Amino acid sequence: MTPPDFPGRETLVRRLDQAVAQDDVNAITRDLRRSLCELIGDDSVRLPKCVFEPVEGHYARRELYVSEEHGYSVVAMTWGPGQGTPIHDHAGMWCVEGVWSGELEICQYELVDRQDERFNFRAVGALQAGAGSAGSLIPPHEYHTIRNPSTDNVAVSLHIYRGCMTCCSMFQPLGDEWFQRSSKELGLDKVA
Repeated sequence: MTPPDFPGRETLVRRLDQAVAQDDVNAITRDLRRSLCELIGDDSVRLPKCVFEPVEGHYARRELYVSEEHGYSVVAMTWGPGQGTPIHDHAGMWCVEGVWSGELEICQYELVDRQDERFNFRAVGALQAGAGSAGSLIPPHEYHTIRNPSTDNVAVSLHIYRGCMTCCSMFQPLGDEWFQRSSKELGLDKVA
């Protein structure tokens, strides 16, 4: 699948390259958050039209760029009304996520205990993130859910991962804050 060209792509890539060229993960994610917030407000950067089109039955993942030099990837996610994720991780990768349009509800979780493939999580913070906001996840603080709380509007977020995220762990509730882990292969939706 060939990542698409779009207006402002070179500006976006140049800003992301500058941020990830650093050695410290905290500096990288801080600069990516700042850059992403600025890029979302930059009218010269316009994501492909397809990223504003939801997919029936699941949120869409559309790869927009992979850096051969630095190894990071950029994925646009399209969230139809009410679409979201269970608790999941990012397979040990840092990530910066920015809301491009709409609004998302993000809830972070702390791992309290583990017994084999059973995990005990406690919610430690929830926020409503609107267009122009960005946050980061740095392992081991990577457990979270994302959901579009709207019953009418589509939301779009841009995710910059340390590498290509092709799988992650999902956690299904068992009750009493315990969850069963399963591995999930992550696909990509068509970029038109």
